[in-house]
Amino acid sequence: MKMQRKQFRIGDLAKQLNVERFVIRFWEKEFNLKAIRSKGGQRFYEGKDLATFEYIKELLYKQGFTIAGAKQKLNLTSKKDIIASKRTTFNEHAPLPNDIKKLLLDIRARLVKLQKVL
Repeated sequence: MKMQRKQFRIGDLAKQLNVERFVIRFWEKEFNLKAIRSKGGQRFYEGKDLATFEYIKELLYKQGFTIAGAKQKLNLTSKKDIIASKRTTFNEHAPLPNDIKKLLLDIRARLVKLQKVL
């Protein structure tokens, strides 16, 4: 098993991502990312940085996000308190408290009647 390096330089990161070094610097600035710096000011990156840059590249190059859209997506995915619901439609057979289920069924019946009138 090959050991992974703990830190690598900007050229190594750029090669890994198949982009130019200026792209890394640009993304650093645009996405407000901070690299570890040596006393001489040289940038060093870790595995988590590589993962972040890979995700940015995926958003921009493969999914077609703009910089602004990628920033929003990156901010949303980094927040732990956001929970997305998988249920997007009302299923009358899904378990709900009886009072809510009755209310929703009543609203749906009224909407059907209204739609017939219109």
